[in-house]
Amino acid sequence: MNSIDRYMARLIAVPLISTLLISAMLLVLDRMLRLFEFVATEGGPVSVVWRMLANLLPEYLGLGIPIGLMLGCLLAFRRLATSSELDVLRAVGMSYTRLLKVPFMFAIALAALNLAIVGFIQPWSRYNYEQLRFELRSGALGASIKVGEFTSFGAKMTMRIEESKDEGRRLSGIFVQMMTKDGTPVAVTAQSGQFLRSDDPDVIIFRLQNGTLVHHDRNSPEPRVLTFTTHNLPIPLPKYEQFRNRGGKNIERTLPELAVIGRNPQASDEDREGSRSAFHFRLAEVASMFLLPFLAVALGVPPKRSTSALGVFLSIVMIVTYHKVNEYGQSIGELGRVDPLIALWGPFMLFAGLVIWMYYQIAYVPGGQPIGGLEKAFSKMIKAITRRLPGRRRRLRREEEAAA
Repeated sequence: MNSIDRYMARLIAVPLISTLLISAMLLVLDRMLRLFEFVATEGGPVSVVWRMLANLLPEYLGLGIPIGLMLGCLLAFRRLATSSELDVLRAVGMSYTRLLKVPFMFAIALAALNLAIVGFIQPWSRYNYEQLRFELRSGALGASIKVGEFTSFGAKMTMRIEESKDEGRRLSGIFVQMMTKDGTPVAVTAQSGQFLRSDDPDVIIFRLQNGTLVHHDRNSPEPRVLTFTTHNLPIPLPKYEQFRNRGGKNIERTLPELAVIGRNPQASDEDREGSRSAFHFRLAEVASMFLLPFLAVALGVPPKRSTSALGVFLSIVMIVTYHKVNEYGQSIGELGRVDPLIALWGPFMLFAGLVIWMYYQIAYVPGGQPIGGLEKAFSKMIKAITRRLPGRRRRLRREEEAAA
């Protein structure tokens, strides 16, 4: 790798890494607020929020890596063009194709990373995320006891704690209502208490002090009332439903698993078409990354004597639009309306044709500018807006003076 390639690598790496970090942080912060609200509502431990966010990172990276690659290459060529370094490189005989050597090295490495993420890592992380949501809803993660509120642990126990001190080790104002193994109700009130472990992992001991226990026995017409100084109340931990096996959704299946189901003649038509659609959707998304260096050159080099950033805006719009079209193609492919090969690779071929044409215009057509018409229209619109603003300010100033 010569000095030019190293220089290109530095130009690409900085915006690429910055874009990945910023996009990941924005997506994580947006989801973090909702997860904190969800966990607080379900009464789960705060630590589960970080575990859920960690399992969402592969999904965010799968979306952020193509955008980071696009902006990294585009901003690198834009800097070369606006500083006239690109003209110097072209004058010494370096073609656009030669300058794409380093961008394609980034594209190959990031495409392999993205294939590993969407093909193998993301299915497992998505399943783990759904499992955490299930366990949080069911209380299997150890729902916290809300002070001053009635908290249910399963269908057979309700508890209320008036005050908690020393990080939950000293409880006061206790009320417990539960059903015993033989189906009889027990109600207990106590001045204070604390939880203790037992030898049985399915039972926890609640040591109560200075309280009253009321037991409604089936064999006695009158409830038995017991006043105690210290009483150990064994509380059976509720049994929770097991979470489903992985693979309930196509997003939780790896690429080899999708390929097997898509070729299985014994699978239902719905499962087979859904697996094929998901398989081709992931491959089409990864394959489109090899077109991004060409698109970066076409949109990153503005017209002469222009510093317009229209190409940056168009690049994001084109990537997001292509992603949404692929999602729609996956949806109609799952429904069986269109073969997944046509629904996913048809838009890819159209997108590839557009990108190659744009690159050909700027690289091989003298004076070619693929978005030259849009650049002119954008420039005229900006000039019209800037001309009208001073006039509008003057009119407002005159109106204010007249009103005064």
